[in-house]
Amino acid sequence: MKQLPLAIGAIGAGPEQSFESYVPGANGAALAHLRQGGVAGAPVSYLWGASGTGKTHLLRALVRRTHEQGQRSGWFAASDRLPWELDEAWSLVVIDDCDELDEARQHAAFALFVDAATLGIPLAAAGRVPPVDLPLREDLRTRLGWGHVFALQPLAEAEMRAALRREADRRGVFLSDEVMDYLLTRFERNLQPLMAQLERLDRFSLANKRAITVPMLKLMLAEEGAE
Repeated sequence: MKQLPLAIGAIGAGPEQSFESYVPGANGAALAHLRQGGVAGAPVSYLWGASGTGKTHLLRALVRRTHEQGQRSGWFAASDRLPWELDEAWSLVVIDDCDELDEARQHAAFALFVDAATLGIPLAAAGRVPPVDLPLREDLRTRLGWGHVFALQPLAEAEMRAALRREADRRGVFLSDEVMDYLLTRFERNLQPLMAQLERLDRFSLANKRAITVPMLKLMLAEEGAE
């Protein structure tokens, strides 16, 4: 568990992980629900979808906004150590990677859910499958489906290109169509690793004092043993 009283950076959320930077594509309903405070009106809000659909991004954006409002939150994920304990001063509880919870963490998550519900603290959660298909104990699985459930869809290619272009503009670098095409054909069309490649490419370009081109991208990959 990571208690998050102040800095969003405690969970690794950079400046890009906000509601403003999320590219919704077909996921506008989920974004609007979280952004407009829908979490406060239900016992749980659950996001599900494949890797790269933005589940963790939205959860981190929700935590960021909670902190910006002067409130506190608790973040739990399947890899976090036990024990998991609720702080009554929190205004939000988040559980990520629900589909990966082992038996002990399922027990801890259920206890968190019960304590949060008793105190009226909203809970937001995410996993790769819908609540009905979660490989969890029955009482936890059913409770995760009590509130609003949103299925997140991957971005279409045009939306992915727009997201990469926007991030490149934010970094002040020019990303040509040729470089974009190479990235989208060479790597999995998953926005998170593509953004990571863009970050590495930006650093490599600055270190070598060269503009970003396909030959430079190939050079970076070759030096990293990825070509």
